[in-house]
Amino acid sequence: MAIYPQLIIDALRKVRYPGNNKDIVTNEMLEDDIRIEGNKVSFSLILKANDPFAKSLVKAAEQAILTYVGEDIDIKGNISIKALPAPNPMLNPRSLTHIKHKIAISSAKGGVGKSTVSSNLAVALANKGYKVGLLDADIYGPSIPKMFDIEEERPTVEVIDGKDWIVPVEKMGIKILSIAFFIEKDNAIIWRGAMASNALKQLINDTLWGDLDFFLIDLPPGTGDVHLTLLQTIDLNGAIIVSTPQQVALLDTVKGINMFLNEKINIPIVGLIENMSWFTPAELPNNKYYIFGKEGMKNLAENMKLPFLGQIPIVQSICESGDSGSPIIINENSIVGTSFDTITENILRNLKK
Repeated sequence: MAIYPQLIIDALRKVRYPGNNKDIVTNEMLEDDIRIEGNKVSFSLILKANDPFAKSLVKAAEQAILTYVGEDIDIKGNISIKALPAPNPMLNPRSLTHIKHKIAISSAKGGVGKSTVSSNLAVALANKGYKVGLLDADIYGPSIPKMFDIEEERPTVEVIDGKDWIVPVEKMGIKILSIAFFIEKDNAIIWRGAMASNALKQLINDTLWGDLDFFLIDLPPGTGDVHLTLLQTIDLNGAIIVSTPQQVALLDTVKGINMFLNEKINIPIVGLIENMSWFTPAELPNNKYYIFGKEGMKNLAENMKLPFLGQIPIVQSICESGDSGSPIIINENSIVGTSFDTITENILRNLKK
C-alpha cells in the first residue's frame, strides 16, 4: 500500500488534545515535516514547553497511525516534540488579576471529606451573593465534577490576543475547573510529580476566572509537589484545614498546618473545620454518637491557638447528596446545612480580621 502525507494527516485528525478537545491538526500542533521512507514514518508535534499531555499525545498519535494507516507502519519512536517557549504568566496574569480572596482548602490526611467541604462552602458563599471559583487541584483523585453532576461537561476555549484561555464550567453560579474534564472518566492519571505540577499550573494560569470574590482551591492530601507548586504559583490569602476528630488523622493535620505556617511559606490559617464530628441517625435527630472521638479538631485548634470554624456531623444525606451531584448545603434547613452556614459566617468574620 502506498503511503502519502495526507493519509498521515487524516489519521492524526483522530487524535484529540485534552486541553481543548480539538484534534491536533486543527490545533496546528503538527509540524510540516512529515517524512516517509518505505514503511517508516516520522514527524514532529509542536507543543508548549513542559506540556503535561506530551507523552500521552505521542502514544495516541502512534496508535492512530497504526490503526488508520497500517499495522505494519514503523512509527514507534519516530515522533519528536518541538517545544514552544513557555509563556511567563507574570507578563499576562489575566487569569488571577480580579480575585479578592484565594483560599486553599487542605487536609494532609486523605478521606476526611475535604472535597465535600470545599463543594458545600463554594455553594454557601455563592448563595450569599459572592462570586466564587472552585479549582479541583487533586490531580490524581479529582472528585469535584462528580459532586456537582458535571462529569460529562467540557470547558470551552476562548482566544484572546492570540492566546487560548480555558473557560471554566459553571454550575450553581460557581466557576468550576478540574483535571477530570480533560481525561477519560475511568482512566488513572499516572504522572510523575513534575507532570502533575505543570498540569496544575495550566489550570490556574491559563483559565479565565474573571472577577471573583472567592477562589477556593481543593488540594489533594499530603504535603508534596502539587502543594509546593500551588504555593509558588498563587499568592494565597489563607488556608482552611479540614480533618476528622480521631488522633490518627490529627497527626497528619498538624503536619499540614505546619506546612502553611513554615517561615518560608507563611500562609495564614483562616481556621480549622472538624468533619464527621458525630453520627446522627435520621430517625433520632437529637442523638449524637462520637464514633471517631470527640472534639479532637476543636482541641487542636485551642492548643495551636488557631481559629476553630465549626463541626460537621455525619448524616446519611451527605453521602447521598455528594453521589447525586447536589451539595447538601442546598437544603439549608438540614442539620448539616446549618453547620455549613455557621462555618461560612465564621470564615467571613475571620477574613475581615
